[in-house]
Amino acid sequence: MNLLGKNDTVLYDLRSLYEQYGYKRYKMSKFEEYDLYLEYKKFLQTENIITFTDLNGKLYAMKPDITLSIAKNANPQEPQKLYYKENVYRASRTTKEYKEITQLGLEYTGSIDSYTMGEVVTLAAKSLKLISSEYVLDISHMGFVIGMFESIGLTESQQERLLGYLGKKDTHEILYCCEQFGLHKAVAEKIAALCEIYGDFETTFPKIKALASTPKMFEAVDELEALYNFLAASGEGKHINIDFSIVNDMSYYNGIIFRGYVKEVPFSVLSGGRYDNLLQKLGKDCQAIGFAVYVDLLELYTKSVREYDVDVLVVYDDSVSALDVAEQVKNLIEQGRSVKALSYIPETLKYREILKLGEEA
Repeated sequence: MNLLGKNDTVLYDLRSLYEQYGYKRYKMSKFEEYDLYLEYKKFLQTENIITFTDLNGKLYAMKPDITLSIAKNANPQEPQKLYYKENVYRASRTTKEYKEITQLGLEYTGSIDSYTMGEVVTLAAKSLKLISSEYVLDISHMGFVIGMFESIGLTESQQERLLGYLGKKDTHEILYCCEQFGLHKAVAEKIAALCEIYGDFETTFPKIKALASTPKMFEAVDELEALYNFLAASGEGKHINIDFSIVNDMSYYNGIIFRGYVKEVPFSVLSGGRYDNLLQKLGKDCQAIGFAVYVDLLELYTKSVREYDVDVLVVYDDSVSALDVAEQVKNLIEQGRSVKALSYIPETLKYREILKLGEEA
């Protein structure tokens, strides 16, 4: 059992992490003109936006997202390293009710080089590590997928249809669609092969490289390799998987995309990627990459985890020295477990495991 129950401090720890790397806090009002969200609903991936009309008759929306506001205010002349902790208003992914949800994230806008990309994705991995000691960051590359689709000559609607099935890892439907599109069987199998690409970098990278056939695809391969080497040098290599079923809207995302998972939660708790295309649609001549942490999911599953007051109850007697007790407690905490050390067993305390120290404990 990991310490998802440390949610009381994890937000502070995440903010401290981002500030160590020079990211400044971004703050905004609770609402924005509705026109912005109306135009970019596809980017938000939601139709459910809370709106109201002010006293002057202007339509506003309670903000459902932060990234769009940061992108709107990006300064092409000056790189911006920003993080945010804001409340957003939207339907919860779990309860489907409108909620005021704490959203935490990080965004970089400006010119993106190998270091910048490596720093942002490393911070995503480190964010997961602060949440749980058992985590994985799955990485994909939209440039590779787009390059493959473009080389085949698919229309935009055909690309979107295949992208949807790729996200579901639905090989059967991909092959069926390709047959409808009149594609050669070998081409269809190449697209379907993307569904099977999942696993650690050493295993999956040769498969990705073998599929590359265009300059855009080879560029994506080089970018993935450089990013993995950066993450490995940061000590995160063993937590990285490649997963080409991770896809996003091609009209906004154009490069590295990723999702983060921790053991205790059955959904991704972090997601992000490179979204230069959104900046261009907003008339900004710069690039962007970032990620968000889904605090509402962490809070939801913290409640289920907390059916116990503590992971381990350490019970000791007079034969055990205070230093020995302290050493046991330290070891358990370093394993990511919550601990309560007592010389007796409380009747009302709920614990997952008991560790008895001493002759009479």
